[in-house]
Amino acid sequence: MHATLQTLWQETRDSDPVRQRLYQVLRQSIIQMVLAPGRALSEKEIADTFSVSRQPVREAFIRLSEAGLVEVKPQRGTYVVKISQQAVLEARFVREAIEVAVVKLAAKKGIEPSVLKELHDLLERQRRCLEPHDYDRFYHLDEAFHRTLSLGVRQQAAWKVIEEVRAQLDRVRYLSVPHSTPLERLVDQHNHIIAAIEARDVKRAEEAMMLHLREILVSMPDLIRRFPDMFDVQDNPVMQEAIQ
Repeated sequence: MHATLQTLWQETRDSDPVRQRLYQVLRQSIIQMVLAPGRALSEKEIADTFSVSRQPVREAFIRLSEAGLVEVKPQRGTYVVKISQQAVLEARFVREAIEVAVVKLAAKKGIEPSVLKELHDLLERQRRCLEPHDYDRFYHLDEAFHRTLSLGVRQQAAWKVIEEVRAQLDRVRYLSVPHSTPLERLVDQHNHIIAAIEARDVKRAEEAMMLHLREILVSMPDLIRRFPDMFDVQDNPVMQEAIQ
């Protein structure tokens, strides 16, 4: 994980409005732990970093607050929120409901050969991330895999909902890949999902997707123990109930 604010800024499109680029950079930097949970954010510091005025920074902070990633405390400042286990579990619940429906649809009705080829290509590119332990690239390919599957069955609205709720979930996913969840396991799970779709086996496809998306329930308790300062300890009981 070698991302910085500057490298993330360079990955945005120059043609996009500054406020949109700032939001994308700050959101991704929080997800990738470039800006750690609990860290104070300064409008002036961010504005100076990107040589922009404070207004688009202020607008980005508001959007991040609405996404549950920062907290604006009057007279005290703006802070990156710690990871809420409650929010993670709720996002995972929504994502499972949607993506299980998506994969069942794919297995029942089939998907276009071009989409199936793209899924296989993404899987092969994920395999090539294993040996160099390229976690950043794997993370993006994992996202592309799920997006391709949803769009492949023409469920754009479903993917949009996932994008809206996944911010807290993505922080745990990003943390779990290098520290708790072996990449090989995720690749194997993706392979089982594709195989079930190809076999037009609806039940197996459903079970494969559920197992894959519940991986976070396996990894999160370990992550909480290893990185307690990153999590909101006040909702620990919620996590305990979820994993029983």
